[in-house]
Amino acid sequence: MVENGKPILVIGGGMAGMTAAIEAAEAGAHVVLVEKEASLGGRVARTNLYFPKLCPPGCGLEINFRRIKNNPRIEVLTLASVESLSGAPGDYEVRVKLAPRYVTSACTACGECARVCPAERSDEFNLGLSRTKAAYLPHAMAYPAYYVIDRAACPDGCTACQEACRYNAIELDQREEQRTYRASAVIAATGWSPYDATRIENLGYGRLKNVVTNVILERLAAPSGPTGGRILRPSDGKPPESVVFIQCAGSRDENHLPYCSAVCCAASLKQATYVRSLYPEARITIFYIDIRTPGRLEDFYRQAAAGGIELIKGKAAKIEEDAATGDLVVTAEDVMNGRRTAVRASLVVLATGIVPNTEGLPAGFARDEFRFAVNPPGLKGLYAAGCVRRPEEVSATVQDATAAALKALQCAGRSARHA
Repeated sequence: MVENGKPILVIGGGMAGMTAAIEAAEAGAHVVLVEKEASLGGRVARTNLYFPKLCPPGCGLEINFRRIKNNPRIEVLTLASVESLSGAPGDYEVRVKLAPRYVTSACTACGECARVCPAERSDEFNLGLSRTKAAYLPHAMAYPAYYVIDRAACPDGCTACQEACRYNAIELDQREEQRTYRASAVIAATGWSPYDATRIENLGYGRLKNVVTNVILERLAAPSGPTGGRILRPSDGKPPESVVFIQCAGSRDENHLPYCSAVCCAASLKQATYVRSLYPEARITIFYIDIRTPGRLEDFYRQAAAGGIELIKGKAAKIEEDAATGDLVVTAEDVMNGRRTAVRASLVVLATGIVPNTEGLPAGFARDEFRFAVNPPGLKGLYAAGCVRRPEEVSATVQDATAAALKALQCAGRSARHA
């Protein structure tokens, strides 16, 4: 058992952060888990199915939520962010800011506050594709399972939600809170964001309605998504007759992201199986520079090829719209046949790359030339894990986070011996 009076602090409550917190706590350490959103789960919670077994997110998240809930050594802070970090290995001072939730732990998630709420807001869990009430549960699997009040969306002076709550769980006068922790080690597991596809002007995202991104398609395919699991064209809500996936949309490009994001090829192959399952007669085409599906992810390539999905080696040059139908024409290279080709599509999906969420990390965490957090040899006390460190799929993220937990435990153990 590790005990030096100081917790390990984990920044980020996605799969990497939860794994690091659970593994450290189950080894005997106290852990403070800091998450900026209103619930845990991160990007995995937004997927339809995740690698490598194509599990629905509830499969892995529910187990982790239960382990966290049942472990008294884990303190979970949501709507929280690290404001500053100072000190040395074994003795860090961490200042954490907590935004008001306006709902207390007395909440039973009955939903009465949402039923009486007169205001709406954009639903960030569904990437703005739907709306919620200003009093809302982050999503169906949310942990902690408490509602949140978006005061910025509320009409001035409105107290309808508070008056409707029979459990007195709503406190509309809550204020921002500051807390200070002394930590033995800090793990950064802040995850990733998709590359801004509007910056790839020739591919038309944000301008052409039927051009979407891979993260949007994941929500469209999810049963909990805005379309109830039906992949439909944004322009008219119709099922697509043909879908084109464009790989390396912004990745491996000196004008955007010069690196490979590692999992985009397998993700598009996986998403192509979503389309094939829903629409057996749809024409599906994938334009790629190189298909990169290492290890077990190679199975997705074999399944796609066997499922009649057309793979064309070549980079897409532009996308144009047929104004009369909303259909899209993708002009691209066909390297293997040495010619230019044009493919008509009902829907185009851009495989945008992984951008590490290192912008808000406190001073002390090192970054490489691509802004990914790194663990330099010899650096003790500060560790990065998951996609903030490198692009990777869920199983690799779990292994990476477990390794970070071990390093943090070793640091805590050393500081306890030398105290």
